[in-house]
Amino acid sequence: MNVYSTVSDSLENVDDYLDTGRRKMEWAAANMPILSFLREQFIREKPFQGECIGVALHVEAKTAVLLELLVEGGAKVAVTSCNPLSTHDDVSFVLDSNPMISSYAKKGITDEEYYKGIEAVISHEPTLTLDDGGDLIFALHKNHKEKIKNVIGGCEETTTGVHRLKSMEIEGGLKYPVFAVNDTPMKRLFDNIHGTGESAILSIAITTNFSWAGKTVVVAGYGYCGRGVAKKLSGQNARVIITEVDSLRALEAYMEGYEVMPMIQAAHRGDVFITTTGNCDILNRNHFELMRDGVILANAGHFNVEINIKELEKFATSERMVKDGIQEYQLGDGRRINVLASGRLVNLATPLSLGHPIEIMDQSFGMQAVCMRELVVNPTYAPGLHSVPIELDTQVAEIKLRSEGIEIDYLSETQESYLKGWEFGT
Repeated sequence: MNVYSTVSDSLENVDDYLDTGRRKMEWAAANMPILSFLREQFIREKPFQGECIGVALHVEAKTAVLLELLVEGGAKVAVTSCNPLSTHDDVSFVLDSNPMISSYAKKGITDEEYYKGIEAVISHEPTLTLDDGGDLIFALHKNHKEKIKNVIGGCEETTTGVHRLKSMEIEGGLKYPVFAVNDTPMKRLFDNIHGTGESAILSIAITTNFSWAGKTVVVAGYGYCGRGVAKKLSGQNARVIITEVDSLRALEAYMEGYEVMPMIQAAHRGDVFITTTGNCDILNRNHFELMRDGVILANAGHFNVEINIKELEKFATSERMVKDGIQEYQLGDGRRINVLASGRLVNLATPLSLGHPIEIMDQSFGMQAVCMRELVVNPTYAPGLHSVPIELDTQVAEIKLRSEGIEIDYLSETQESYLKGWEFGT
């Protein structure tokens, strides 16, 4: 067992801990038909034989099913968490008990321990990387340039990571091929909209024990995640206000029936604020000064920079943990501002959070799996950020449709000729 990841020293019964983690994983696996379909292929083909896959993801049951799938495809895996609060320790413990997996993920770690986990994964000299947020990729490029020559390629899971990689590519700094899995239809249309939307508002409701009905909720950002959050909130009878910096997205939100305004105008109106931008300082002192007593602040973006916690700490006169997962900041005039999950991902970092629904992550992790296989079986991609080939999206979508017993129409030869031709008129 890894010194960094093991929690066995604090356990009275390790077998019970292994059992709880394994049962979580079995429940997830039983409801992930795409990964189940791919498992049969991977066991037969062994596409990752001889490869070491370095992973920085949210380490919980659904992720564990993906990692065991990669192992069944022949890989060795070294994994750490991409968030200090999102690990399920019993699942990490089960993973680390697998002789082909080294897990360095643990919940509630410090920033220093977080980066030690990244370094520990890199010490295994991965030939493929699987990332959520980009920290593993950036650590390789910044601190271990000599190891990059051995890396075939990688995948990036989330919007924040893709944004960082695009900047890196523009500067000529990305030295191996990476698929922008976040930007595929199978990721954006389901994971970002339905996954983030459902899991974020569920996690907030469970943590606060509040109802959404009648609440005024300010959603920062109307990208795929923001529109998913807004859509699900509307279904729960909340009043939704959108803030945006992009004119097209703002107009889209307006035409969908939402109020749209700058955050400085929305600050005094919201009961709950949910950030989904992937950017920093979305909520800062200018907004804290205007907020109502008892407001709830939550981040459904990625890193804990969207809510400026440092400014809030300086502005507040006192703070306390008022409830598990809720930090209350008391202001000089008596108002209280409540922050969920220390400003980290609210759907993964609150005490009872479970992340995206199983069916959603089956699709997203199915995309990750086929993209990793593509990098190995077709090692012709140049260094840089790459769009996922549409045929991989189609492949995973077809697996999902078959698993649901759904059939679709197909074009006839006449229809295909019509769409390809230019000579057809009235």
